Amino acid sequence: MKRPPNVNNLLVLSYKAVWSSGTECIAKYNFHGTADQDLPFNKGDVLTIISVTKDPNWYKAKNKVGREGIIPANYVQKREGVKPGIKLSLMPWFHGKITREQAERLLYPPETGLFLVRESTNYPGDYTLCVSCEGKVEHYRIIYSSSKLSIDEEVYFENLMQLVEVSHHYSSGIDSIRPSSTYDLFIGGWSLNMKDLKLLQTIGKGEFGDVMLGDYHGNKVAVKCIKNDATAQAFLAEASVMTQLRHSNLVQMLGVIVEEKGGLYIVTEFMAKGSLVDYLRSRGRSVLGGDCLLKFSLDVCEAMAYLEANNFVHRDLAARNVLVSEDNIAKVSDFGLTKEASSTQDTGKLPVKWTAPEALREKKFSTKSDVWSFGILLWEIYSFGRVPYPRIPLKDVVPRVEKGYKMDSPDGCPQIVYEVMKKCWTLDAAHRPSFHQLREQLEHIKASELYL
Repeated sequence: MKRPPNVNNLLVLSYKAVWSSGTECIAKYNFHGTADQDLPFNKGDVLTIISVTKDPNWYKAKNKVGREGIIPANYVQKREGVKPGIKLSLMPWFHGKITREQAERLLYPPETGLFLVRESTNYPGDYTLCVSCEGKVEHYRIIYSSSKLSIDEEVYFENLMQLVEVSHHYSSGIDSIRPSSTYDLFIGGWSLNMKDLKLLQTIGKGEFGDVMLGDYHGNKVAVKCIKNDATAQAFLAEASVMTQLRHSNLVQMLGVIVEEKGGLYIVTEFMAKGSLVDYLRSRGRSVLGGDCLLKFSLDVCEAMAYLEANNFVHRDLAARNVLVSEDNIAKVSDFGLTKEASSTQDTGKLPVKWTAPEALREKKFSTKSDVWSFGILLWEIYSFGRVPYPRIPLKDVVPRVEKGYKMDSPDGCPQIVYEVMKKCWTLDAAHRPSFHQLREQLEHIKASELYL
């Protein structure tokens, strides 16, 4: 491995980002852990690898409820029989585990300034910067030490983005280094061209950026425009989830645009009638009959049963996160971001009135915590968009719920639908129904016309 000339002259765009392997593994044995930083698990548990530690025999990983820790590499195996998903990254130049020879083939013919980064084959846990220079490819070891990265062991960086992204140059005459043109390998067909997208008007604003109405090849689309900061990495996690999921009651992603400077646009189908909560409030009882309310309930339940069957947890199910199409189909949105964000999410920031007690108390998110939220969403539907737990101060909601309090039935709600809500609010998560069972119950109500 060689040291680049005058590495201290790298011009670096300071850009904080999270990098993660995202590989799902199945535990082959029980592991109880011997140190505080260990992550205990049982045989058959699904774990997600976060990164390789300095010792290649150990990984940093997280479990299904978001707890993180160190696990032994030989206790797990790659999860098979599951769609691997699309690896989306703000680092299009990062090619993962490829060999020296593969890197040189990707950079051929050697054009001065073309580069990529790969995982080191000789030093597991480290990386290699491969740069074309004067007709040949040079390979520079990026050393991983004390959770920081360095090429010369003099200047250290927080992550790969800080080390190599955007505008760098060496004083030796390499004016710029540019990513290898293999980004489509990472997008897997989901990359869209910004030239084909027209942004028309803002239709929503959020903490992370605007949602805009757009035109893509003559079709109306919704576009999440993510601010150019570290939050974009979390939204790529959402996009990665969305590429794996396709259901008529889930908002469908159409593609992703990643700009060179890190700007991110997630393009989805356009839902003309907006959020379900606003739709309910603006129409009300005089417009929406029992059949329509039950249909919305079943639409959402269908989507959640699909997520349940595919081992995805939403974590923020509420009427505000359900959208209504032009032809009155309810579709669940924002599935994926919350799944990824929850591992570091402060429970104080969770939507208290929609979140299951065990998720608030111990961050135990599961399909059954989604079922609790679905019960709250049913109450929203049948109350035509009222805020849950009316007249109860927010600070009193959790104590009362943990003592067994359940909201009263909304005015005009069929008793049989209210019974479904109450089953969702069972304090013991293990005794709540599954979404598969809830769908059967709602279909029975529909077939028997008990919603009238």
